[in-house]
This record gives sequence, C-alpha cells and structure tokens, in this order.
Amino acid sequence: MGNNTRDIRRRIKSVRNTAQITKAMQMIAAAKMRKAQQRALDARPYAQMLNRILVSISKHTEDELHPLLQARPVKRTLVVLVGTDKGLCGGLNTNLFREVQQFDAASTDFVAVGRKAVDFLARTKRSLLADFPMRDTPDYAEIKPVAHFIMDRFLADEADRVVVLYTDFVNTLTQVPSAHELLPITEFHMGGKPVEQKGDAAEEEMSVFKYEPSAGEVLGALLPFYVGNELYTMILNARASEQSARMVAMKNATDNANTLIKDLTLEYNKIRQAAITTEILEISTAQMTMG
Repeated sequence: MGNNTRDIRRRIKSVRNTAQITKAMQMIAAAKMRKAQQRALDARPYAQMLNRILVSISKHTEDELHPLLQARPVKRTLVVLVGTDKGLCGGLNTNLFREVQQFDAASTDFVAVGRKAVDFLARTKRSLLADFPMRDTPDYAEIKPVAHFIMDRFLADEADRVVVLYTDFVNTLTQVPSAHELLPITEFHMGGKPVEQKGDAAEEEMSVFKYEPSAGEVLGALLPFYVGNELYTMILNARASEQSARMVAMKNATDNANTLIKDLTLEYNKIRQAAITTEILEISTAQMTMG
C-alpha cells in the first residue's frame, strides 16, 4: 500500500505542475492573440484609404499598366509560406503544410516565415530561396524586407506569380489554411479578402483628386505599400491563428490534466480506504482472538 500511494502522490504532483504550466501558456497565448488582432484592426483604416486611392488612380492609368499589375504566362511560382516558430498549437502547421502539395516542386520556389516552415521545406527538399524571422506580433518594418524580396523577384521575371500560403483567422475555434495570389495584382484586396464597396458618394469624392506629377507615377509609388500592407495583414492573421490554436490546445491539455488529477485522487482515496478497512478488520480480529 505504501509504495502504491507514494507513486500516486508523485503522479498527482507531476500532473498538477504540468497543468499549471499549460494554464500559464494558455493565458499568454490569449494575450498574444488579442494583440495580433488589435494590430490588424489598427491597420484597417490605412488599408481602406490606400485601396480607395489605388482604385481611383488605376482608372486613370488603364493605357499603361504598372509592372506589378501585369499578368504573364506562369512558368515559375514563388510561394511565401507563413508557418510558426514554435509547436504546441495543435494541427495548425500540419494542415497548412498539406496545402504545399498543390504546388509543383519543379516550378515553385519558396520564401519561409517561421522556423517550422523552414524545417518543413528542408525536410521535403523544396526550393527555399530565403527565410525571414518574425516576432509573435511583428511591426510593419519587419514585413518590408519580405515584401521587397518578393517584388524584386517578380519584377526581375524570376517569378511569374507570388502566392502567400498562410492560416487565416476566422474566429477563436476556426483557422483555415488559405492561399492568396499577391502578385500580379489583378484586383485590390484587404488582407487577402475583397474590398467592400463604398458607394457612389465615395467614388465621387475620390474622382476629384488630382495626382502630381502624374497618376501613373503616384500609382507606382503606392503599389509597393499596398503589397507590403497585404502581406503584413496576412502575417498578422497567421500569428493570431497560431496563438488561438495554441490557446485552445493548452486549454484542452489543462482540462485533461485536471481530469487525470481527479481520477488519480479517487484511486488514491480508494487505496487508502481499503488499507484503513483492512487495519480495522485486523484490530477487530485480534481483539476477538484475545477474548
């Protein structure tokens, strides 16, 4: 009885310590998820105004398309794969990396964001051109080198299209692997999603703008900001998805640990009860024998 109860006490203590760790990780992930969501919301007014201006300018420059707007036959594809740096986030990376299979290995190059993406591409022997570290809630300045890299490849005809493969944040319980074609720009989006129409009044307001030195030059100056902002929003979505998946995974782990603690405690009490009952019987038997 002594060894059994001692082992169970040790297991209860070990599981309780694990539950404390997973609970703390759950709370940290929840805070980081809210921060990433807030960053995405804070960037929305800028993105909305930028898109409205770009739509207005593009209507004045239809005769001569900017190189970032020009579609061409696709011979090589560049995929920006946005994974996580750490694990413990359920099947998030597994579900995302499964989507890589839709891209032909012979004609596809990759840019990796996150250590898990780098490890996956190395393990599957895919063509990795560059990898970029990224914090849990990155600033726009951290996204700019990635945006410039993919635009340079596209403008140099080393990639005929650029696709961002990331996990889109739907809600706390739902994160969906998504592939969004970033280049060439065929229509203006906001974070990989269609832009909401603002109506005739907004169109009339934008139509009175005058562009100097010319609409084409202003468009050329703004398009890199659009590409960077799109990429920034999608990476923030991916980070919010990661923290949400980790929060849910840690909550499940904490719940499972608490259930195991209850089961072990019940087993411990049963063994103690049986031992006490046995001792009482032995004492009673001894007393009866002694008369």
